[in-house]
Amino acid sequence: MESLQAKQRYYSLDVFRGATVALMILVNNPGSWAYSFAPLKHAPWHGCTPTDLVFPFFLFAVGNAMSFVIPRLQAAGAAIFWKKVIRRTVLIFAIGFFLNYWPFVQWTGDSLTFREWVSFTDPDKGIRIMGVLQRIALAYGFASILAYYIKPRNLMYLSAFVLLAYWVVTAVFGGDDPYSLAGWFGTAIDKQVIGAAHMYKGEGVAFDPEGLASTLPAVVQVLFGYLAGLFIARQGDVNWLWTSVPTSVERHFKLLSGLFVTGFLSLLLAWTWSLGFPINKKIWTSSYVLYTTGLAILTIGTMIWFIEVQGIKNKMTRFFDVFGKNPLFIFVLSGLLPRFLGLFRIESGIGDDGAIQYTNVLQWYYQHVCAKIPGAPEWGSFAYALSFLTLMWVICYALDKKQIYIKV
Repeated sequence: MESLQAKQRYYSLDVFRGATVALMILVNNPGSWAYSFAPLKHAPWHGCTPTDLVFPFFLFAVGNAMSFVIPRLQAAGAAIFWKKVIRRTVLIFAIGFFLNYWPFVQWTGDSLTFREWVSFTDPDKGIRIMGVLQRIALAYGFASILAYYIKPRNLMYLSAFVLLAYWVVTAVFGGDDPYSLAGWFGTAIDKQVIGAAHMYKGEGVAFDPEGLASTLPAVVQVLFGYLAGLFIARQGDVNWLWTSVPTSVERHFKLLSGLFVTGFLSLLLAWTWSLGFPINKKIWTSSYVLYTTGLAILTIGTMIWFIEVQGIKNKMTRFFDVFGKNPLFIFVLSGLLPRFLGLFRIESGIGDDGAIQYTNVLQWYYQHVCAKIPGAPEWGSFAYALSFLTLMWVICYALDKKQIYIKV
């Protein structure tokens, strides 16, 4: 009976993980990047929009999952631990790099050509090395090692030290404005280690929002998720010194009060720290870690209240839960599918220069169906994103019905 209750108790974490994956897919697949509602866009630099919460929430969920795995690996021994963690870290990183390179070919005029590791015509352009999955891999790998060898209480001290050290290094080794795009110190490291040709160019210059230096505070984000997971698993007792099994009411009270107080304090520290170290996703500032961690904790606490305490399990929780069953697979598929379908061109008229214009099946659907929706163009772009999300859900649902769970 106790094991059954434990499984039910953690259903909130499954829904949280699934909701995070669903939002990642939604914000990454608009009909047109030119038309997105403000909450579905990243902050231009400093600040935080709902979209800026998605990635740190996923890292937090990775830490939650670790809280159930690490104790088992500690019991199994170091050899099994290192084998599992190294394999998973390398595999996730490799999948992320594969996603960056995919589909290996591109249309150049009327012919398909292989994508060059470094462009022959422009040495500053090439295949990007880092990315979302690569950061997940590195943050998971380093956080797992720390969680395996260091006690939870000491992890808190270490995490605080890392966030403070990151602030000091950023301020000391940055430019005149160390928290700006031009002044941030991490870009110089990425150029030296990765190379400008293999960095993200979305800001108009070589700058990687998933670069090496800013991965360090992201490791702390995973550790905070791990510590929160331990807290939840041990019924919210901050000292973890139960001498007898508490009642269900006591468990939920200590759990929820601990989560809500911790979440509030994290937000308070983040807001205070942001006065000197702005909340910024693109350089993953320490205040950003605390801010998003606080919101993640409050979100999980709210979900526990509604799902576990109030017993609310409906179509919405089921919708997100399905995404949580195959989170990494469906996220990768959401990136692979549009790029693959982009290779199959459909003629869409003649341009002003007399050349044939092309589209693909997904863009045809957006242009001829979603974009025709009355109102602001953002509605059509959002409708396409919802349609794509629905397609991914159908795939997840089919896999779940067949009990196919693709683990990495």
